Amino acid sequence: MFLSRMLWLAAAAAAPLSGAPPELAPLFRDHAVLQQGRAVPVWGRAGPGEHVSVSFAGQTVGATAGADGRWIAVLGPLAPNAAGSELVVAGREPVAVRDVLVGEVWLCSGQSNMEFPVDGGAAGRRVDNAPGEVAAAGHPLIRHFKVAPRSSAVPLDNADGDWRVCSPETVGAFTAVGYFFARDLLDRVGVPIGIINCTWSGAPLESWMSPAALAAALLPGGRPPTAAAQGAREPWVPSSVFNGMVHPLLPYALRGVLWYQGEADVGRAATYAVQFPALITAWRSHFGEDELPFFWVQLANFKAPSDARGESWAYLREAQSRALSLPGTGQAVAMDIGEPGNPAPRNKQEVGRRLALIAKAKVYSLSVDYSGPVFRGADAEAGSMRVHFLFTGEGLTASGGPLHSFEVAGADRVFHAATAQIQGDAVVVRSPLVRQPVAVRYAWRNAPDANLFNGAGLPAAPFRSDDW
Repeated sequence: MFLSRMLWLAAAAAAPLSGAPPELAPLFRDHAVLQQGRAVPVWGRAGPGEHVSVSFAGQTVGATAGADGRWIAVLGPLAPNAAGSELVVAGREPVAVRDVLVGEVWLCSGQSNMEFPVDGGAAGRRVDNAPGEVAAAGHPLIRHFKVAPRSSAVPLDNADGDWRVCSPETVGAFTAVGYFFARDLLDRVGVPIGIINCTWSGAPLESWMSPAALAAALLPGGRPPTAAAQGAREPWVPSSVFNGMVHPLLPYALRGVLWYQGEADVGRAATYAVQFPALITAWRSHFGEDELPFFWVQLANFKAPSDARGESWAYLREAQSRALSLPGTGQAVAMDIGEPGNPAPRNKQEVGRRLALIAKAKVYSLSVDYSGPVFRGADAEAGSMRVHFLFTGEGLTASGGPLHSFEVAGADRVFHAATAQIQGDAVVVRSPLVRQPVAVRYAWRNAPDANLFNGAGLPAAPFRSDDW
């Protein structure tokens, strides 16, 4: 896909008329942020056969438009630039893009919780303390590009949108998770941050997957997964949102991807466990970076009234966690900061901070704690289970009193609520109803009262030792 994009083989509209100035893809507009430290493709359209030169930061590179008018030129790796420079594209007439910065570019994608704005103007569409956050949003080195929602049966070329400089007048429309991530990161990396907001509320995973990703997502036995039920609107058709919103971004140079999606796929955990890694692998290929950092938010706590067993969100969380087997991935746990009665919780500040911790550790090599306790294994003891963890940091802690949300089961596979005690870097779990436990679970509910943390104040991820 990356190669085909680079060669401009996808279908598109007719080329501009001869004599017109060259056109740039919408990502290359005033106030853009380009990725530092790696090759930066720049592309657009011109008259067939027209020679185009791109000049920026002391470099000038050329390209020739094909018969269909498409051209692409590649700038060499760029040094960070917070002053704002002019990018000039010259053909028969020159075109100038002003106030272009060089720093870090992150693609923020997913459904409603990533789309959720800093202040959308309604009670259910603004973050906690929205007025204060808006008033304090004087961060001109943070820039935001909102991709207009669009679905398509075929791959499209251009993403409609503009770059906006962060200010109290503009930040209300920014992706809240992306903004708080960028704000936190800016304080440590000290270079401009560009966030590309590519989101669509309610869109299931398959709509974000390219045909190549769908073809690679095979269930055990080589069977393709069953497609999600298609609603009346095209965004529920597999690949439709990828075609309309992600493909037009290719091959923009990125530092990484932030992902918050999964609510639309609750109830399809087994399929999600196969498709999510396939999406990550395919997007990396499409953007031309085999280990492009890809970090996501695990689903927050939500009661899900229609789920009688109260476990469907737990299984989807597990499916998300399985993608951590891929290199360059990270997961922000959010079970302690959700709202059980609201699938779109408003504390996006902490979500952005936790994603930024992962990026600081895994991308920018900063010495920070970035993960809460993660299940490592469990040993059966006399009448109890001893649970071991990774990422215990300065030690395990129970927030607000005794530990909650642990369960054990015996050979009958019936789970019972259990008491749990911290012993060093382990937790010992037992129940008077289970004499010989063989399995243990933690926070295995849609909206658990989960309170196991490490010394860095980060929550433990939910887990189960069984595969029943």
